[in-house]
Parts: sequence; C-alpha cells; structure tokens
Amino acid sequence: MSDPMRPRASLRTAVVWEVLKDALDRRVKATGQESPSLDVLDTGGGSGNFAVPVARLGHRVTVVDPSPNALFALERRAAEAGVADRVRGVQGDVHGLFDVVERSGFDAVLCHGVLEYVDDPAEGVRNAVGALRPSGTLSLLAAGLGGAVLARALAGHFTEARHALGDPAGRWGDADPVPRRFTADQLTDLVEAAGVRVDAVHGVRVFADLVPGVLVDTEPGALEALLKLEAAAAELAAFHSVATQLHVLGETRDASEG
Repeated sequence: MSDPMRPRASLRTAVVWEVLKDALDRRVKATGQESPSLDVLDTGGGSGNFAVPVARLGHRVTVVDPSPNALFALERRAAEAGVADRVRGVQGDVHGLFDVVERSGFDAVLCHGVLEYVDDPAEGVRNAVGALRPSGTLSLLAAGLGGAVLARALAGHFTEARHALGDPAGRWGDADPVPRRFTADQLTDLVEAAGVRVDAVHGVRVFADLVPGVLVDTEPGALEALLKLEAAAAELAAFHSVATQLHVLGETRDASEG
C-alpha cells in the first residue's frame, strides 16, 4: 500500500493521491509507452511523501528541496521502499530551480506546499511550469484561505478569523505559522497566467481537520466513511471555500493551442 494511503496519512493525502495517480496514468497512455516510466519532478518534495509512492508506480522522480535533512530522509525512505534507483534528491528551491534541473525536462511536476513559503508565488509557478514538457501535467497544492478562517472561528478566535479574511496574505495574525494562503481563484489565475490549462480544482481536507481525532480512531468505520466524504466533496466548488488546502491539476498547452 502506498504511503499516502496509510490510514492516518490518508486523511491528508488521499484526494490528491488519487487525482495525481489518475493523471499520471493518463499521461503514460498518451505517450503510448507499454510500461510506465515518466520523468517526474517534485519541487519541495521533502522526505518523499509523494515521490516514493510515485516511484513505486514505475516513474523516475527528481526531488528538489532546500533541506539536507529532508533529502537524507528521502534517500532512506526510497531505499527502504526498494526504489532508490528511481528517486534522486537535489538540494535547491523553486526560485533557483533551473540551477539544479533542466527546463522542459519532465512529464509531470508536483509543487505541493511550496507557494505558501516563497517570496514570489507567480515566479514559483512559472518555474514549475517551465520544467514541463509539452502536454505535461502540473499538480499544485497550497494552503486554502477559507479553511483557516473556519478553523479559527470554530476555535473561538473570531477576531483572528476576521483578520485572515481581510489580510492580503490570508494570515490570522503575527503568530500564524503559514506565511500565505490562497483562494481557488487566486491559484487558478496563477496557473493560467503561466500557460497551463486548468483541468480540475479540488478541496483537500474539507472535513478532516475539523473532526475530532478520537472519533476517527475509535469509531468503527469512521475513517473509511470520512475518506469517502472527503472524496465526494473535493470536486464541488461550494466546498473549495472552506478547504484547508486547494489542489489544482493542469496541463501545459501545446503550441497549436496558442
């Protein structure tokens, strides 16, 4: 079973993993190859939460991350999973991406949990897209504004919730550990401005962060039922505004598309 689908991790990653896996499968079919062997870039991929499962599918994965410790953990995890020959870790970040990887060299690029922390999100998206081959797949995951507002309000921090609503970066205060959050419209605008056609937007962790952990851990069938609920709500635009994270899946345009 892939790492993103382990019981506890699955609440945070199941929706993204299923969407990503399907997108990679479609990309393989489009190339006409008999066996899966895409070149995948995971920028900000850390210790390999997605990179290792993607490599298990048979793809070659390059992880770019600024943390030496994360890259060391990635190497260990890849070895334990038996995919060390298909996972390569490189120290770097999305702003200096082409100092460490080639342009237009990948069939798919993952940019998960990166835009919240970079100085220029638009440049970050442009660089991620610049690493894609024609008809390449972009998987973008970033913190959602609405989920933070809802979480602060439900915790009784109403002033902080209101502050986040009006803050340009979507932060609820100086103690907020997340430097920036986005709405679905902001993310799709960034992606489209970089020359990518948006195929789907998903709300991630719509309910998971609001449900008491003890209920999920002790109530028979609760985890499975919650996973199904998350999957059902993910594609509904009405729930994007309250999701903890937002996932955008897109594809680079061919030259013929202008």
